[in-house]
Amino acid sequence: MLESARSSHLCRPVAIALAGAFLAIAPTAQTVVAKPQPETVQGQAIVIDGDTLEIDGERVRLEGIDAPEASQTCGRRLIGWWNCGSAASKALEHLVEGRRIECRSQGVDRYDRLLGICYAGGEDINAAMVRQGLAWAFVKYSKTYAAVEAEARDARAGIWQGDAEPAWIYREKRWQTAETAAPDGCAIKGNITGNGQIYHMPWSPWYGKVKVDAARGERWFCSESDAQTAGWRPAASP
Repeated sequence: MLESARSSHLCRPVAIALAGAFLAIAPTAQTVVAKPQPETVQGQAIVIDGDTLEIDGERVRLEGIDAPEASQTCGRRLIGWWNCGSAASKALEHLVEGRRIECRSQGVDRYDRLLGICYAGGEDINAAMVRQGLAWAFVKYSKTYAAVEAEARDARAGIWQGDAEPAWIYREKRWQTAETAAPDGCAIKGNITGNGQIYHMPWSPWYGKVKVDAARGERWFCSESDAQTAGWRPAASP
């Protein structure tokens, strides 16, 4: 009896050590395997909006800048308004058209998009958008382009020629308005078209026209990540 107890006592540390080693390497139900992200992506680029590209199926959000949304208008120098959101998308198209683009990873955002500083023939595209006054320096996340923004502001280029609401404020206001009218506060509209399953954010140019028909399989989403996880993709800029 004593010998048996002594053997049990001696074996317990070994058993605990082995169990610990197993737990250290064994996957659990809560283990999350992060999607591997490339250090760079290269190739021909498709413009999604004024600060987002798609290269070889990889969605790239231009790091450190925030362009006007597609539906956004900005004040002119003297009187009236202009479609600054549409102008931003067209300017980005001009910068990437027919050129091989290289985007260097700066990490990922909460929607699992690559955050990139992108170049065309050595030109920093992110900086070019800010310099033309077609994007703000997104200083909440990066101050990389703050000095370039100061130059654009002094030159009264683009968005700096008159009144212009920063894109992040524009989005916030439209989200709050849409949220109050949407079922359960889920303000993103999932629409099925001939091009597949598309979702529209409250600041999308088509948002007011899109009707969600549950009978057709259309639905509302509470977040972009929910929509993307379900296999829906964002509407591109007009």
